[in-house]
Amino acid sequence: MKVHLPASRDMSRSKLMHQDAFVNTEHLKFALRGCLAASGCYIIYNSIAWPGIGAPAMATCLLTAVSTVGASRQRQIVRFAAFVVGGFLIGIGSEIFILPHIESIPGFTIFFTLVIALAAWFMTSSPRLSYFGFQIVVIFCLMNLQEFARQTSLAAARDRVVGVGLGLCMMWLAFDRLWSAPVAVEMKMAFISSLRLLAQLSREPLSRNLRVAAERTFSLRDMINSSFDEVRALADAVLLETGVSRQQDLTLRRRILRWQPRLRMLFITRVALWRYRLQVPGFEMPAPVARAQQEFDKRLADVLDGMANRMSGKTSDRHNGFRISFEDLEKTIQTYDSGKSQEALTAQLGGFLSLSRKIASLTISLDNEMSVQGETL
Repeated sequence: MKVHLPASRDMSRSKLMHQDAFVNTEHLKFALRGCLAASGCYIIYNSIAWPGIGAPAMATCLLTAVSTVGASRQRQIVRFAAFVVGGFLIGIGSEIFILPHIESIPGFTIFFTLVIALAAWFMTSSPRLSYFGFQIVVIFCLMNLQEFARQTSLAAARDRVVGVGLGLCMMWLAFDRLWSAPVAVEMKMAFISSLRLLAQLSREPLSRNLRVAAERTFSLRDMINSSFDEVRALADAVLLETGVSRQQDLTLRRRILRWQPRLRMLFITRVALWRYRLQVPGFEMPAPVARAQQEFDKRLADVLDGMANRMSGKTSDRHNGFRISFEDLEKTIQTYDSGKSQEALTAQLGGFLSLSRKIASLTISLDNEMSVQGETL
């Protein structure tokens, strides 16, 4: 899997579409699935002559197509639960028991604020529940906010609930059944993507411009965090899959969940070292130490890419270049401060050396473990 270097945030804002919008087949597949879901809704509600379910069905296809929540069965369970809670319990329940007793704008405002706050709490609680909160908002708002008036008939609420259900069913058929991959495969690819992104972060900054370097690094950090969250969500979804490969998938899940905390710690430590690499004021290093650190970071990126290659099934030779580069880094620091006291060494480069040792320890242990167990993945 090739990881493209992200552009700066300003560059990303200035573009309407991705650079590979007309090249990457994944975008085409996404568009075709969205069109298929909406077309299916259109054909069904016209065939049964029930136009009242058309608008909420189409809106559901449009809104839920932006979700990136991991696995199909996990999505199905979350969608159905949100459909019941947002459509029947909150939507129709409020039409029967609450809204008939509210006669003022402040009353409506308080009620809708409470519902939106409940959904927002789910949306911001964790990646596993965010889609649940999003679906509650979609279903509730499609039922109660399509017109500037309170609904006095349950027929409208019924039509909208049925329309949302139709839209969710078509989205399940189009997005969860068409061009979908097993969850374990997606989890493995997401973990490989985390390794490659972290390797790219280790090579940063590639620009001498402080602003450009910072923007590129921030973009990479966001992508890595998102990748970690995706791996966690997909790992949960693996438990919901069955089949002949279940035991193998569960073994892969256990290994990845054991490796991910160390990879996240490596990421956090590498972010802390970034200011030394960029030579920000207060974290300047002598030229010999800076050159040794660049070689150390380069070897670190090579090791991370090697881990990703082995997990992808590609051949990747293991060598001692990373260990040697770390030993050279330690020796360079000790040589530079050979004429100074231990207190001066601790004050100037102690923190940097401690972080580098942590990175070396985490990387070597991960590489050793993944080289042994990764062969059976």
